[in-house]
Amino acid sequence: MYGTEQIIPGTIIAGPELEPIEGYICVKRGIITEVGEERTLSKNIIAPCFVNAHTHLGDSVFKDPPLGKVSGFRTQRDLDALVKPPDGLKHRILRDTPYRTLIEGMRKSLLDMIETGTCAFADFREGGVVGVAALNKALEGLNLHSMILGRPTEPELPLQVVLAEVRRILLRSTGLGMSGANDLDLELLENIATCTRKHRKFFAIHAGEKDTSDIEKALSLEPDLLIHLTNATKKDLEDVADAKIPVVVCPRSNLITGAGIAPVAEMLEAGIKVAAGTDNVMLNSVNMFAEMEFMSKIYSIDDRQVFKICTLNGSFVMGSDSTGSIQKGNKANLMILNGNSNNLAGIKNPISGITRRARPDDILSVLHS
Repeated sequence: MYGTEQIIPGTIIAGPELEPIEGYICVKRGIITEVGEERTLSKNIIAPCFVNAHTHLGDSVFKDPPLGKVSGFRTQRDLDALVKPPDGLKHRILRDTPYRTLIEGMRKSLLDMIETGTCAFADFREGGVVGVAALNKALEGLNLHSMILGRPTEPELPLQVVLAEVRRILLRSTGLGMSGANDLDLELLENIATCTRKHRKFFAIHAGEKDTSDIEKALSLEPDLLIHLTNATKKDLEDVADAKIPVVVCPRSNLITGAGIAPVAEMLEAGIKVAAGTDNVMLNSVNMFAEMEFMSKIYSIDDRQVFKICTLNGSFVMGSDSTGSIQKGNKANLMILNGNSNNLAGIKNPISGITRRARPDDILSVLHS
């Protein structure tokens, strides 16, 4: 029963510093009421759930685009052909996709998130008011924390028409998620950002994915969040750090599109709060285990930091610290992993074990609050 207290023993990845402790946690009505240390025979590993801090769930309707040196998308030059609005391949497909099919595709990805240990996500939702409504419909009955960031459908229309659509989007979403400062007139983006702030909603934008040419423009908009910064220079990172803007990186997506590898170690050194997302569903599953393992093996940062990027930092980016760490008073968004599975049995360091090799089939159960 939801109102009864659950006692869950095992090795707990506890607190904001993700320290492994042996003991138990008590959960009642979705809230962690106690974290206790004691010897236990349980091999369970109790960890915070993932936060997928950047997705494009509409891409769930097109999961097998052409890839390869000739026909596919392996270079920066090809990235625009794949994702740039309004005529990139994904946008043409989205325009031709029936509403019900779009909802069904996103619903499948949301269910996949739940099954793979994700409790919260932030989505850049194309399609204006209709696109936002489709994701809200797909979410019905699912226990997931969501940040839905819409965008206008026809930014080439007169300013007042665009802003009217922006206001309608803001009534139904968490805020705005724009494609990039080079994709639209900067004055229009300034008006959109101002409108978003007036409504006290969230404003996020892609920047530095292909090159550095849009980073300064993006910063001038005073966004709440930047996505990618794959090609950011040291000076760019210093400017982002000075502005105290968090960044979401998408390593698997950036690699497959030829955008490069984001300078995550340098971001952390500069003092930037870094989270991670799986980005386009057409290129990658929403499985954060895969993203985390990939990060752990390409970046020169320790496993604890990688795990934090994929969990607690995502909660921070979404403005919900209480859904992140395992400590008394926080919401219980937990993965209980089988530390004695064929895959995890014998690991000595639970943080490194989870980060480098854990898989969805190691999950025994997931608690979402």
